[in-house]
Amino acid sequence: MSNSSSFNEFLLWAFANTQELQLLHFSLFLGIYLAALLGNSLIITAVACDHHLHTPMYFFLLNLSLLDLGSISITVPKSMANSLRDTRAISYSGCAAQVFFVVFFILAEYSLLTVMAYDRFVAICRPLHYGTIMGSRACVKMAAAAWASGFLCALLHTANTFSIPLCQGNTVDQFFCEIPQILKLSCSDSYLRELGLLVVTACLMFGCFIFIVLSYVQIFTAVLRIPSEQGRHKAFSMCLPHLAVVSLFVSTAMFAYLKPPSLSSPALDLVVAVLYSVVPPAVNPLIYSMRNKELKDALRKLVQ
Repeated sequence: MSNSSSFNEFLLWAFANTQELQLLHFSLFLGIYLAALLGNSLIITAVACDHHLHTPMYFFLLNLSLLDLGSISITVPKSMANSLRDTRAISYSGCAAQVFFVVFFILAEYSLLTVMAYDRFVAICRPLHYGTIMGSRACVKMAAAAWASGFLCALLHTANTFSIPLCQGNTVDQFFCEIPQILKLSCSDSYLRELGLLVVTACLMFGCFIFIVLSYVQIFTAVLRIPSEQGRHKAFSMCLPHLAVVSLFVSTAMFAYLKPPSLSSPALDLVVAVLYSVVPPAVNPLIYSMRNKELKDALRKLVQ
């Protein structure tokens, strides 16, 4: 019986077997990666340089863009490099690092999205108390808590996952090291501890999701009472992008980590992984800037 100490690398899932398709995969991922880098870098620069955007909402958006840059940089460049070099290998330490940072960025981003929902709730439902509740010190503490919660959970999950004996080889059926795929390589019953930890984390995430849903129920109830059509439009333009980002991110990430084995297949796992780890960092800047006049004006100033 072999375990995790008997090999020093993992083999990732290959997108294609021919050089032409590998180059197509490289080109597609390169385009997505450059779009994510450009979009998120523009938002970070715009928020940092435009004093009109020095508000809690844009402070959290800046943090979200930083997390998006980190999350896509952990998985996509390695996959592109493997396609160019016609290899599937990733070192054992590199795989552990991927697991840590993927979980870190996912959970930190989800925590931040929860904080952003609270920020929108206070702005629309408690406008007279917004300056008091969402002061600069409170915003920094909430953002720091989001990053810290992601770090602690990632440390726990990574240590737990890589303490499990692996008896089913070292081939990971994914284009990056993902906990559910590594658990498939474990010895029978040895993965139950990490599976239990995933369920506990999912319950906490579900609690945050309920908080987000309840916040938006109250937000939309308050918005519909606004007599001015312009006021309703402004409120919706602040909330709908955030709701779209939360819906895409939560649905795909929870499905990837909690789906039953009967629903698992290499093609489905690949599509879901791309949807929660690659697509959001690329489309989030577009979603947040599409209906936001202040951000569009700042970006326009930046590129002129």
